[in-house]
Amino acid sequence: MAREIVEIQKSPEIENPKLDLDSLTPKQIVAELDKYIVGQNEAKKAVAIALRNRNRRQRVTEEIAKEIQPKNILMIGPTGVGKTEISRRLANLTSCPFLKVEATKFTEVGYVGRDVDSMVRDLVEASITLVHQEEVKRVEQEAERKVEERVLDALLPGLSTTPEERENTQSTREKLRQKLRDGRFEEEYIEVKVQESAAPQMNVFSNEGLDQIGIDLSFVSNLIPQRTVTKRIKVEDARDIFFKEEAEKLVNHEEIRRRGTQRAEEMGLIFLDEIDKLAAGGREERSGPGVSRQGVQRDLLPLLEGTTVRTRHGNVSTENILFIAAGAFTMAKPSDLIPELQGRLPIRVELQPLGQADFKRILTEPADALTKQYKALLGVENFELDFTESAIEEIARIAYKLNESVENIGARRLQTVMEKLMEDHLFEKADLSKIESFTVDADYVVKKLSAIVQDLDLSQYIL
Repeated sequence: MAREIVEIQKSPEIENPKLDLDSLTPKQIVAELDKYIVGQNEAKKAVAIALRNRNRRQRVTEEIAKEIQPKNILMIGPTGVGKTEISRRLANLTSCPFLKVEATKFTEVGYVGRDVDSMVRDLVEASITLVHQEEVKRVEQEAERKVEERVLDALLPGLSTTPEERENTQSTREKLRQKLRDGRFEEEYIEVKVQESAAPQMNVFSNEGLDQIGIDLSFVSNLIPQRTVTKRIKVEDARDIFFKEEAEKLVNHEEIRRRGTQRAEEMGLIFLDEIDKLAAGGREERSGPGVSRQGVQRDLLPLLEGTTVRTRHGNVSTENILFIAAGAFTMAKPSDLIPELQGRLPIRVELQPLGQADFKRILTEPADALTKQYKALLGVENFELDFTESAIEEIARIAYKLNESVENIGARRLQTVMEKLMEDHLFEKADLSKIESFTVDADYVVKKLSAIVQDLDLSQYIL
C-alpha cells in the first residue's frame, strides 16, 4: 500500500491504540490525526465530520436514516501531501476495516478485468481478518497455556500407569515446566505432528481471479483428507505451530465471519485513489479506453449511494461504508467526472502542496517521524544517532529543492533523501560490540548530498 506521508514499518513504541468510535468527537479525531500528519487541517476536519456523521446516522431512527444520504468525500491534491495517510490513520484510530484501491484497476462490466464490486468483497475479507486477529489476541493467554502443556508432553512423552509413577512423573513435569519458562529448552528438538493438506493445487486461468467467481470454494479442502506427518523441530519453532493450532480451536470461526461482515457494513472505509484517471479522457470521448473509464464511473454510482453486494460470506450493504476518493487532477478537473458521480461525492477537500517548512516539521514532529525511525533502527545496533537543527533544515531544503527541480512527489521525497543520507551508517554500523554515537549536522548533509543535488540528471535516478 502506498504511503502519502512518511512511514516505514511501525515499531511497537509508536503503535497507535484503538479508540472507541462512539465516543470520538470530530475534534478528538483531528487531534489524533495531528500526531502523525502535518498540516492539511481542512482535510482532517472533513474526514472527522464524515466519520462522526456516519456514527450519527446509525443512531437515528430507521425512517430518518433512510433519508440521510452518505456523505462521501473527494480529496483533490498532488501526490505525497497526505491523502492516503489521512484515510489510513482514520481507519487505524477505530479498528475500522480499511481498503485502499486504485481506480485504474477496475473496468466496466463486460470488459476483461475486475468489476467495482470486488472492492467490497476485498473489504469484507480485510474486516474478517481484522476480527480474527482480535479474537486470537483475546484467547492468547489460554492458547499459550495449552502450548506449554503440549511442549511438556513432547519433552516428557507418555504417562506412567501406577499412582506412584504418576506422582513422580508429575513432579518431573513441574520441574521441566519451570525450566521451560526460563527458556532452557528452546534449542531442544521435539517431535511434532503436522497436518499437510493433500488438496491439489488449483489454478484459475482468468484475469478476474477467484473473487469474481462469487462462491465459497473452501468446502473443497474439507472433502479431501489431510495427512499427518511427524517432524523433529526446535521447541521455539514448535511454539508457533502449537499456538496457531490451539488458537484456531479456541475461536469461533462462524462468529468471526458474522462479525467481520457486520463490521465491514457498519464501519468499512474504502479509499479510492487515482479517481482522476477515470476522467482523463473527458466526457466527450466516444471510443477507446475512455468508454470503459466512464463505465467504471457509472458502476461506482450504486456503491456510493448504497446497494447490496454478494460476497462468499453473504450479502453486504454499502449504505454505511465511507468512500473517500482522491486524485491529483493535473490532467483533468473534478467537473470532468460524470455529473452523477460528482453528486455522490458531495464533500470536496483540496489539499495544499507541502513547503520547506512542512518538510522540516514532518522530519521531527509526527510520532513516526523519519528521524525517530532511523534513531530506532540504528539504536538496536548500539549506535546512537542524533540530528542537529541545522541538519533538519538542510534536509528539508534539499528535499524541497529536488521536488521543484526534478518532480514534485511531496513528502515521499524525504524518504529517498534520508535513505541516501543514512546509507553508509546503515551499511557499516551493524552489531557493534560497544556503544557508538554520531551527530548529523548541516555539513555532513551537504557533504553527502550536494554533488547529487547539483547534478540534476543524476538526481532523477538517485533522489
